[in-house]
Amino acid sequence: MKIGQPLVKTREDFLALFEENFYEALVKKGVNLDLFMEASVDILARIDYSKIKPFPAVLPVLCQLRERHRMVVISSSDAREIAQITERFQINGVFEEVLGSDRGFSKKEKIHYCLDKYGVKKENTYYICDTTGDIKEAKEVGIKTVAVSWGWHEKGKLLAAGPDYLIERPEELLCL
Repeated sequence: MKIGQPLVKTREDFLALFEENFYEALVKKGVNLDLFMEASVDILARIDYSKIKPFPAVLPVLCQLRERHRMVVISSSDAREIAQITERFQINGVFEEVLGSDRGFSKKEKIHYCLDKYGVKKENTYYICDTTGDIKEAKEVGIKTVAVSWGWHEKGKLLAAGPDYLIERPEELLCL
């Protein structure tokens, strides 16, 4: 309500924002992104990161993946927020870079940036994601999508978006 309008009333309303690019969905709802970003600073400052728990087994899998692959976080969240989480779980050296909302709102643009910066081919790139919006943006760029069933959107919704892979356990990432 800090921006003069209620954005969502239910969890379903909130999750619907992630059926496409989160920020584009906000704009379609008539939200002024400048006001939203300004209001979110205050909200993010009140998050208790000690209550965030990773999905079981994901941390060792990330460390194993890091030995084999270059990894970058591309997120709708702010990079500082992500840094607090990676630091808390002692995985801040796992990712080469964190591209959050402070680096732009389009995940497609961030993916293109990574492809160019790291000199990787689209056919060798996987986007691990947990929303249908992520799947759509990665597919628009032409990279493979790996949907994980333990995130924001449930398995059926993810499958309907047509990911290249859907996994239910972090260990399955090691088989790709």
